Amino acid sequence: MEKGLKMRGMASRERVTKKKQGLILVMTGDGKGKTTAAMGSALRMIGHGKKVGMVQFFKPEAGSEERGTGETKAMKKFGSLFRGLSFGGGFTWKTDREENARAVRKAWKKCCQLLRDSRCSLVILDEIHIVLRHKFLKVSEVIEALKRRPALQHAILTGRSAPRAILRMADLVTEMRCVKHPFERGIPAQAGIEF
Repeated sequence: MEKGLKMRGMASRERVTKKKQGLILVMTGDGKGKTTAAMGSALRMIGHGKKVGMVQFFKPEAGSEERGTGETKAMKKFGSLFRGLSFGGGFTWKTDREENARAVRKAWKKCCQLLRDSRCSLVILDEIHIVLRHKFLKVSEVIEALKRRPALQHAILTGRSAPRAILRMADLVTEMRCVKHPFERGIPAQAGIEF
């Protein structure tokens, strides 16, 4: 199987023209590391002096030390090259659906602004698959916004259970699979590892 993938990859490289285009990357699956992988790409982009925008759905805003994710706190140190926006206080069964719906609408408005901004080389839609799975947005609406983005702009979509239509349109799909997790031994989420 692996040999077949290598051969197919080599054959396709020979046929590829040297055309640059913005790519759609999907990070999905039940394993840890989807946002982390997206942030690695953001770091690379910033290293090349390019601007990155990220919208986090259902994640707390970085208003104080105990709130917000480590990635958005760290990326603020990159100044104008990184714009990270978080919407919501966490997606749980205890959170009111309408409260989540309002946060999603605000977040999606920001996503659309970033997806139209040609100065932004990479846009990360963090946990967008959860938004789609719970029908806060239509898959067709997200696909249409992705199609209209600037030609050289890359987009990364993260979250469990990516819809098939998103998988079909993506240029790269990576599925994270959980083999072992400290939660199974009763170890809670820890700053710097899970958030």
